[in-house]
Amino acid sequence: MSISDVIVLFGAVATFLFGMTTMTDGLEKLSSGRLEGILERLTSNVFKGVLLGALVTGLIQSSAATTVMCVGFVNAGIMKLRQTVGIIMGANIGTTVTAQLLRLGDISSDNFFLSLLNPATLGPILATVGIIFYMFITGGRKKCVGQIVLGLGLLFIGMETLENVVAPLQDLPAFRDLFVAFSNPFLGVLVGALVTAIIQSSSASMGILQAMTSTGVITFRIAVPLIMGQNIGTCITAILSSIGASKNAKRTACLHLLFNILGTLFFLVVLYGGNALFHFSFWDALMDRGTIANLHLGFNVCCTALLLPFNRQLVWLVEHLIPGSADQKEVSVLDERFLSTPALALEKAHEAVVQMGCLAQENYRLAVELLSHFDAKKLERINETEAALDKLETNLDNYLVRLSGHPLTAGDSAKVSELLHTLSDFERIGDYVINLAQSAHTLHERNLVLSDAAREELSALCAAVDGAVDQVLDCYTQRSPELAQEVEPIEEVVDLMENDLRSRHIERLKAGQCTVEMGAQYLEILINLERISDHCSNVALYILQETSPAGSLIRTDAHAYMHALHHGEDPVFDEYFQFYRDKYYAPIERTGC
Repeated sequence: MSISDVIVLFGAVATFLFGMTTMTDGLEKLSSGRLEGILERLTSNVFKGVLLGALVTGLIQSSAATTVMCVGFVNAGIMKLRQTVGIIMGANIGTTVTAQLLRLGDISSDNFFLSLLNPATLGPILATVGIIFYMFITGGRKKCVGQIVLGLGLLFIGMETLENVVAPLQDLPAFRDLFVAFSNPFLGVLVGALVTAIIQSSSASMGILQAMTSTGVITFRIAVPLIMGQNIGTCITAILSSIGASKNAKRTACLHLLFNILGTLFFLVVLYGGNALFHFSFWDALMDRGTIANLHLGFNVCCTALLLPFNRQLVWLVEHLIPGSADQKEVSVLDERFLSTPALALEKAHEAVVQMGCLAQENYRLAVELLSHFDAKKLERINETEAALDKLETNLDNYLVRLSGHPLTAGDSAKVSELLHTLSDFERIGDYVINLAQSAHTLHERNLVLSDAAREELSALCAAVDGAVDQVLDCYTQRSPELAQEVEPIEEVVDLMENDLRSRHIERLKAGQCTVEMGAQYLEILINLERISDHCSNVALYILQETSPAGSLIRTDAHAYMHALHHGEDPVFDEYFQFYRDKYYAPIERTGC
């Protein structure tokens, strides 16, 4: 083999691995986190978990990615350890799809249409179609489809090139001796595990093994330990991801490794023991791409069938291998392992932002209660919740910044920007709520009491702001433009009420019906309530912009859109405004301080 052949060999492997990575990334983007969400929600029993694990892995073509997601779900407290058993077993089955695709190289026919399925022809066709979609056609999903097709084309091209380069090696005695050495089961398992651990993809290492069949030296007894080792080697990704995670997350990674080791040990004993007794006729049979793919599939299906009935015992075993009670840590959906799947990370970030909104709402209602009936314990709860809200805001901000460093679609990039703006608004609502609580504390400390009329005014305004907070949290949680449309009318009513109550306050000051000290606190409360509703309006506007069609006024010029709302150009806005005006503002009578 000349130096040029060695260079071509490395180039073929690089093309093959890049094609695998490109295709997998495209599949993950196209799934938009929906497949991963299925894993989280639909794992009520182990049999369903096997089907879901196989489905998700078959579609995103990465058993390592599926297992890493399980580690992340367990670490975040979203899933329990026992729920991951079936998913991990199913993931081993789902990862065999790529090998089944690569077996197309065995097709040999004079039929024109069948010849198109041969990788030598199909690879360039797919790569050409994929690059056209990827580079020249706009649209997020179409670009993802182009990426998938391009990756698959490069996969076939790399496979074909690799086969052509290694085929002449069959004449080298040293090469044949090397693969004969792999027939030693322990050495074969070790080499298969090491190669797969290095490239971190069992599908890729399986494809390389399929390419090696062109040399005519890969027999059944050589392929079996290599395939078993590849299944063990793919566990390295999950093991690395579990470093620094909770105890149960480490157990999830260990479960993946244990499943593959036990399956390998069992079938090594059965196959090699059986051959020693019965001398299998297929033991030295030459393998091609199709038989390698079938052996890979058969091994993983048999391992699952063998160990599935003992799923509870597997959980018990890993709990004893990694002893101690599960870590009692703060549950957070912001697990770093989700960053490798941006769509899933965005979904979890959205859940965390909703959590921020819920914390802000909880604090708001406690602060309103303090204004009428001060309670030191409630004030302490408010401060504790605000600390949690600030911590969550910091974690979210860092998480989204890190996510921005990953390859994102245009839609995902826009979603990151929207999340950053929204979490800032929820955090600011929390700050204004703290101001309300401080005003309540000041009123209590200085023994300042609002008159009945002032309490009635303030109660009406607080109810309106509560309506805005409640409405914006609902619309953001559901991402509903219909609910979002109702927020701005409430905010406008709050503005109207705040202006009127401010005017009444000034009149009371002039008439000497209110002290300056009491009036200052009252005015501070009005300002903070109005600003809370402003931030509710901001969040609702993000939802309307995201859900409105391209080219609509709200997406092209948000200021013009708001101007149109406030100048009678939107009958829906006017209708809601009148409804909430009657609900919150109309009942207020002219009262004093």
